[in-house]
Amino acid sequence: MNLKLVVFDVDGCMTHGDITYDNNANELKTFNVKDGLAIVTLHKIGIKTAIITGRKSIIVENRAKELKIDFLFQGVKNKLQKLNTILQNEGFSYENVAYIGDDINDAPILKKVGYSFAPSDATQYAKKASKIVLTNKGGDGAVREMIDMLMEKSCLKERFEKIWE
Repeated sequence: MNLKLVVFDVDGCMTHGDITYDNNANELKTFNVKDGLAIVTLHKIGIKTAIITGRKSIIVENRAKELKIDFLFQGVKNKLQKLNTILQNEGFSYENVAYIGDDINDAPILKKVGYSFAPSDATQYAKKASKIVLTNKGGDGAVREMIDMLMEKSCLKERFEKIWE
């Protein structure tokens, strides 16, 4: 396994997929802290990360900054095209990429990358396109489960576990 990039969809993967507004029309999202720690640990062992999402949200921008996500693309209509931009600029190939997605607009990437994952509550389109369907739901540790699986399959597991010693 030559993992170089882990890419996340947001709504339904990093979050439950709910979009909540308060009385002032402020959008609210909830992120899983265990997912976040795993993402930070990926950076510490030299793996790059990206968010490619169809919606635009300042909340996602803030979360990406907090986690030091390397590439953030919001409001994306063609996710595969954005991934291709990253791959071309970084010199990576599809085999170097892991992706988590939960719906039909994620399927083109899920079919192409080396390691593809769908949360347990993903649509059938995403599940059929993925190599692995996770046991956790989006927003309930699916991202952490994916990253733990990736570390189990790679020579990076030991480095991943020792970062916090």
